[in-house]
Amino acid sequence: MADLPSFLTAPPRHLFFTGKGGVGKTSIACASAIALAEGGRRVLLVSTDPASNLDEMLGAPLTDTPREVPGVAGLSALNIDPEAAAEAYRGRVLAQMEGAAEAARATVREQLSGACTTEVAAFDEFAALLAGGAPGFDHVLFDTAPTGHTLRLLSLPAAWTGFLATNEAGTSCLGPHSGLKTQEERFRAAMDALGDAATTAIVLVTRPDPAALAEATRSAGELAALGLANQRLVINGVFHASRTDDPVAAAIEGSGRAALAGMPEALRRLPRDKVPLRGFDMVGLAALRVLFRRGAEPSGLSAPPGTVAMPAVPSLDALVDGLAARGHGLVMVMGKGGVGKTTIAAAVALGLVTRGHAVHLSTTDPAAHLAMTLGGEMPGLRVDRIDPKAETERYVAKIMETRGRSLDEAGRALLREDLRSPCTEEVAVFHAFSRIVAEARQRFVVLDTAPTGHTLLLMDATGAYHRQMTRSLDQANGQGRIVTPLMRLQDPAHTQILIVTLPETTPVSEAAALQEDLRRAGIEPYAWIVNRALSGSGASDPVLRQRMAAEAHQIDRLRAGLARRLFQLPWQADAPVGLAALRTLAA
Repeated sequence: MADLPSFLTAPPRHLFFTGKGGVGKTSIACASAIALAEGGRRVLLVSTDPASNLDEMLGAPLTDTPREVPGVAGLSALNIDPEAAAEAYRGRVLAQMEGAAEAARATVREQLSGACTTEVAAFDEFAALLAGGAPGFDHVLFDTAPTGHTLRLLSLPAAWTGFLATNEAGTSCLGPHSGLKTQEERFRAAMDALGDAATTAIVLVTRPDPAALAEATRSAGELAALGLANQRLVINGVFHASRTDDPVAAAIEGSGRAALAGMPEALRRLPRDKVPLRGFDMVGLAALRVLFRRGAEPSGLSAPPGTVAMPAVPSLDALVDGLAARGHGLVMVMGKGGVGKTTIAAAVALGLVTRGHAVHLSTTDPAAHLAMTLGGEMPGLRVDRIDPKAETERYVAKIMETRGRSLDEAGRALLREDLRSPCTEEVAVFHAFSRIVAEARQRFVVLDTAPTGHTLLLMDATGAYHRQMTRSLDQANGQGRIVTPLMRLQDPAHTQILIVTLPETTPVSEAAALQEDLRRAGIEPYAWIVNRALSGSGASDPVLRQRMAAEAHQIDRLRAGLARRLFQLPWQADAPVGLAALRTLAA
């Protein structure tokens, strides 16, 4: 017990783990849950991430109801299934309309088909657990989606409360207000519980990396603004070289030390714990049990002798050559948070520019770092982002101009009030995304997407719009022809999806799940990119050699059928930030 982090010495009932994608939230949450359960507590571990891999980590199939985790007495776990939550939410709203005309029920059913309903329904499940919905458990631990998605969910209760207090239309994109108002008290109780230091600790997980620390600082401020100031910090993956004659190990340790030395003051003020970098993947109970135990390793795992060669995989320049030959198109860079999507997107965009093409580089990520990654401007490259606030203002102005023009002042006031719905942002972002998809007919557009769960919600909105348009066309007896954004994403002549992953078990599994989701939508990924591959670096440190041996296994796994095309970007001693460094990646 001496090695346990300080936040587990006298933990409150709720522990809420959040942070940038890829920092190890799920590993820390799982190891914490196991430690508490093996200390004699009854523990419920909950994932609120739409792209959760909790079941793979624990080695147990999970559903949206608590299931005991085999091998850990006292531990149960569940995944909040957004689609199942949305279906249950729709059922509750429609049940309140018994006796209503079928046309009215059909209208509400259509209103409840969007991604906004999915988000609110998922928060509803989460809120129920916080507001006393987990009797019989001493502790409830929440493993959340990457920060941008989580902050949006946490801001929904205040947004909907304000909207309901002033809107008199009686309906919204979530159906009748009566259905929402029944949830208002639960939402308020959930946020009160989250903000109460006696019952909840907000555990910000980060890594000794400037981008991850900057994201944690921003998150700490935004969480505090929501009334959640009861925060703690966990710095995961802190590396200490075991020998002095390994330049790779020295570079990794030095970059981590420099990042922590420059840690913003807002984070320095938080109580914090450090968790060392381990050489093994955090998959399975044996690995998770020893995460907090210094020097301990799962049985049978040791560093391989000698050096580990780099697998023969084409590099990023070969990928960009293939894309450039197409002349134009949409290049979407996708993957779970923390795998380096922004770096890859920027490098691909710069590679296309150096090959003579004009490129529009944009992002759908609410926690975008494009400007910081590029660090400058380049002729032929236009850079922007889909800003939800700006897009919402633009969309509202357009609707007021087109639909409000024929209304009297009272009607315009009612329309303006209805557009204050938080769901308006979802629609506005979708329209901005659609414009970018269409733009790629004439030039290259490289789109850095949000972490997987958030992106899949956007794709869901794209599919919903496609279904709505095709129904409208059917009702018009097939007159005319429409090309929806989904049809452009499905067209390999228009869109190339690049899936970015790390050479580790969990990121590869998550990327494989993303590929299956895309295929179900009729979208075939163009290529996979393995980022930050240590293999071939010449590192001799035992921890790093363990990691390189595991990388080779993941490359074999990808070659065995997961990836149609596979490319690799080696580990860089210095983070590839700035135009000069990024240009070399695809030169």
